[in-house]
Amino acid sequence: QVQLVESGRGLVQAGGSLRLSCAASGLIGSINAMGWYRQAPGKERELVAAINSGGNIYYADSEKGRFLISRDNAKNTLYLQIFSLKPEDTAMYYCAAAHGDYYTEYDYWGQGTQVTVSS
Repeated sequence: QVQLVESGRGLVQAGGSLRLSCAASGLIGSINAMGWYRQAPGKERELVAAINSGGNIYYADSEKGRFLISRDNAKNTLYLQIFSLKPEDTAMYYCAAAHGDYYTEYDYWGQGTQVTVSS
């Protein structure tokens, strides 16, 4: 089993930036890819960024340039930096981990952290 715990600033102003963190514990050696999903009210959950053990990175086309995903293997922590925040970024953000690659189904999920962007 793998446990994921997200943290990060919840309420931010448009135009600002924030960094979300995801601390992983448990059988981390079995994990290949980790990613960040978000779900806005009334919308489906979407993958916004992911990284695999080889360092390959995926970003949703709509967020390229504003999102930066990174992984600190020594700290077992995944990060997501979001720049030039928009009210449309308001959503619940989830950290996820997969035994497979980032485009496969994810096996473990964090509880989520709410991000609210005020205009």
